[in-house]
Amino acid sequence: MNTTDTDGPAYRLLPGAPDSPVILHVPHGSRAIPADVRSGILLGDAALERELDLITDAHTREIAARAARDAPVTPWRFVNERSRLVVDPERFPDEREEMRAVGMGAVYTRTTHRAPLRPEPPRDEAALLARYFEPYAQAMTRAVEDRLTATGRAVVVDVHSYPSRALPYELHGTGPRPPVCLGTDPFHTPDALLAHARTAFAPLGETGRNTPFAGTYVPLRHYGRDRRVTAVMLELRRDLYLDEPVTPHPGLDAVAAALTDLIRMETSDPA
Repeated sequence: MNTTDTDGPAYRLLPGAPDSPVILHVPHGSRAIPADVRSGILLGDAALERELDLITDAHTREIAARAARDAPVTPWRFVNERSRLVVDPERFPDEREEMRAVGMGAVYTRTTHRAPLRPEPPRDEAALLARYFEPYAQAMTRAVEDRLTATGRAVVVDVHSYPSRALPYELHGTGPRPPVCLGTDPFHTPDALLAHARTAFAPLGETGRNTPFAGTYVPLRHYGRDRRVTAVMLELRRDLYLDEPVTPHPGLDAVAAALTDLIRMETSDPA
């Protein structure tokens, strides 16, 4: 099994260069589920392994690590060390979250195929939010504040992947599924950042905008308030670098190189 008792930290901030404004955010790359959280999940072991195959953004941690290694100015990396089946740190923790309609708010109660994952409502939701969601959000906020203090700006690059075929949980799964989807926010994604992302990922094929997934992650303290915080979400269609669902192929090198190029552009040419 890939579930674990997991005594280590629930997230890691991996330092970059002091003068880098870039934070690579990797929220969905882990399969780790602590044993006490596992006990509240209804799936058997084999079904849970299959669900982890489908829901995990496999090898996104490796993509971010390679890009950080190769970038001329090393970015910072904020990496979730728990599966999104523990909590999803990118969801709103309340009724603002549209994915609650399919049982995928901050604490999931349904699988990718809308089957039961936890009892509804989950008995441990408040405890999970207090234990995992809130400390994660606070730490990511501090990471952004540190980049603002050090460099005068912060660039959050959200590193995700998505399956080549829509899964039943997707609310907007009928639209185009380009090789690279760029999730943007009208306040936090300036034209220059979007142009840099399109240029960097052009070698991989078409880049779409906000399809099939939209938006990007910004800490709530800064969201809609501080234009010094810019952000873009990378949704990499998994067949670009995987034999789906989880086996990497040589395309991973090209994906990492494109992310490296985006970091270079945002570090050397922020305008």
